[in-house]
Formats: sequence, structure tokens, C-alpha cells
Amino acid sequence: MDRMTSVEMRATVSLALVFALRMFGMFSILPVLALYARDLPGGGTPFLIGVALGIDGLAQALLQIPFGLLSDRYGRKRMIYIGLTLFALGSFIAAGAHDIYFIILGRLVQGTGAVAAAIIALTADLTREEHRAKGMAVIGMSIGATFGASMVLGPMLEHWIGVPGIFALTGVLALAAMAVVRWVVPTPQVSRVHADAETIPGQIGMVLVNTELQRLNFGIFSLHAAMRGLFVVVPLALAASLPVDRHWQVYLPIMLVSFVGAVPAIILAEKYGRMKAVFCSAVALLCLATLLMAVFIGQFAGLVAALSLFFLAFNLLEATLPSLVSKIAPAASKGTALGVYNSFQFFGLFLGGALGGFLAQHVGNAAVFVFSTGLVFAWLLLALSMQAPPAVRTRLLQVGVRDAAGAQRLSAALSGLKGVVEAVVIAGEGVAYLKVRSDAWDEIGANNLINKG
Repeated sequence: MDRMTSVEMRATVSLALVFALRMFGMFSILPVLALYARDLPGGGTPFLIGVALGIDGLAQALLQIPFGLLSDRYGRKRMIYIGLTLFALGSFIAAGAHDIYFIILGRLVQGTGAVAAAIIALTADLTREEHRAKGMAVIGMSIGATFGASMVLGPMLEHWIGVPGIFALTGVLALAAMAVVRWVVPTPQVSRVHADAETIPGQIGMVLVNTELQRLNFGIFSLHAAMRGLFVVVPLALAASLPVDRHWQVYLPIMLVSFVGAVPAIILAEKYGRMKAVFCSAVALLCLATLLMAVFIGQFAGLVAALSLFFLAFNLLEATLPSLVSKIAPAASKGTALGVYNSFQFFGLFLGGALGGFLAQHVGNAAVFVFSTGLVFAWLLLALSMQAPPAVRTRLLQVGVRDAAGAQRLSAALSGLKGVVEAVVIAGEGVAYLKVRSDAWDEIGANNLINKG
């Protein structure tokens, strides 16, 4: 089997590092910001704290697709430099803030550095079609590992350098990410649009009216709204029983158990075709966890147990949701479906923070989790009624066809092969997008057809 080249390996690892350097700063502030901001001059109210926690999500939701589109026109690295510069600027604004309003401003500017889509597009430029899924998987794992490490290291860093120090470190890491892009990440010889990795504006309407995809969009919206609302009140609740510099002792075992516990469920879902059962069970577990947090918000042991269930469900859903999008989206619209999905995720971050803060201030801390429970319960009803996702995987194959008529003929021929559920050949890209059965498909026949073409 053909392996990734050294250039592909370097591109994948270095871009995963860029993601990690950026996301560490975003994540590590979550478990400590509420504790710091409540004592700031100018009124660190729960609502303003929630806005500070979520405002970056609003900016990313509005700008992540435009950043990706601009990278098609002005170059991947150029847009990544601009985004990381904005992110660093926002970090330094927040580091020097003396009131909650400047922290909100800094977090907003951080969010304008919405480089995720541009980085994914650069990954697609630097990897061949048959290895692109590996590159995306490495990036996904780097984000998950960074999240877990941030939950543990954030409270430690708060003790050593304080929250302003964390913001300053975040800015430095963004500058380090720019250095990685400049001197480590290869520069692609040619950049083009990749339908499997980028948003195509003309496909957005089609994706938005797909009811099965909308269930998943509502799901990622709900999941991240619940997560960001959690950080409005949980750090304060933990601090009532445990000094903040020891909060890592809570997060470390929770993160380890949640990551290890999610692996068997993912294998059961993907390898043995039990995706819907595992997925619905995870949503039900998330619903139970948010309800238990509403009940045990004032009890340390009960809250820790509920947090353990929450992050087990969270990590499992974070892993399975993108896979479901890939299985359900039309073969040639996967990138657009994921772009819309990510926008819903970012909107969830904003709503979870802002509305969570509002409820905590005007109703009470438990109300944050009552709202999350209602949101997740609605998601559970949608998940239970969804169609079982097909047991398919996506394959991308290079083709020599460059005219529309030839692409249409090859698409029809590939569609007729055993185990091929859907096939679309895009002449302008020279790529065949296939959805094939996970158990078996006629790969030899597909290669023969492509070679004849």
C-alpha cells in the first residue's frame, strides 16, 4: 500500500501542531476565566463572564467560512498569518485588560482569527486524495489531546502565571504557530478548491435543507452550548470546596477516563455498524449528566461524578459527529457540510456562554444546566428519529478525466460497481468522490475504470 510521503507527513504533523498551539490558548482559559473575572473592576457579573467565554465563538461562526474562501483567492499561508496575527493581538489585549469589557474585546478579536478552514484547505493542498483522511484524523486527534491537556494545565498555569499570564502565553504560542507555518509547513505548488475539505458557496443551500444533516448541526450546536455554559458556573462551584490550583486533580482523572472510555464505544460504532445505537446512547448520557449537574451543583462529589459522565459523552460525541456528517453528506459536498456544521458549533459556543451567564445571574446556577438538559433532550428526540447512517466510508481517487462529458460517463460507470453507493467525478479537480460500503467494494474494478479513462 502506498504510504504518505515525507512532505505529506511533515505537512500533517506541522499543521496539527499549528492547530494545537492555537487551541491550547483557547481551551486552557476555560476552567479559570470565571474565577478571575468575577473579581475584576467594572462588574464581573455572570452574564458578562458568559459573554467573555462565548464571544470568540460568535466571531468564528461568522468568519471561518469567509477565511477559507479568501484563502482560495489570496493564498492559504497569507490568510493563516492574518488570522494568527489577529488571534495574538486579541490575546495580548486580554492579557493587559483591567476590566471585564477589555477581556470581552480581547476574546472577540481572538475569534476573528478564524483560521481553521484555511488550515484544513492547506492540509488538502499538501496531501494526496488517498491520504487526506489520515491527515484530517491526525489534526482531529491533536485537537482532542490539546483539549484534555488544557483542562489539566489551565488551573496549574493560573497558579503559576495568573490569567493575564495565560492570555500572554496564548499570544506567544500564536506567534510560535506563525513560525511553524513559515519555516516548517511546506508551501503547496498549487492551491485549488477541494470539495471534500472546503465550503463551496453554491452548495450551502442544499446542505441546509438536508434534514438529516440539520439534526447533526443542531446536535453540535447543543453539545457546545452545554459545554461552554458549564464553564460559566462549574469552576466557581468547584472553588467552593477546592482551591483553584488543585482543580487539575479533578480534571485529570475525568479527562483520562473520558478518553479511554470513549475508545471501545467508537470501535463498536464504526467497526461493528452500531453507530446509531452508540450515538443515541451518548446523547442520552449527556442529557443525564446535565440533569445531574443541575441537581448536584452545590455538592462536590456529586458534581464531579456528573462532570465525569458529561465529558465521557462529550468526547464520544465529538468523535462520532464528524463521522456521521461524512457518511450522510453527498459525496461531493462533504466539505460544505462540515463547514456549515462547524459554524453551528461556534454559534453554540456563543449561545452557551452568553445565555448561560444570563441564567446564572438572573435565575441561578442550576438553571444553566436545566436549560442544557432541555436542549440536549430535544437533540435526543431528533437523534432517536434519525435514519440509521449507512455503513459507508469515503474514498477519493485521482482521475485523468478533464471534460464534463467524460466525468459524467465515469461517474455512471463507477456507480455501477459492487459496493459503490455513490460516485461523483469532478472534472475540474480531477478527482472521483466515492462512497463505498465499509465491508467490501470493487476497488480493483474502480482502478481499472479510472486507468481506462
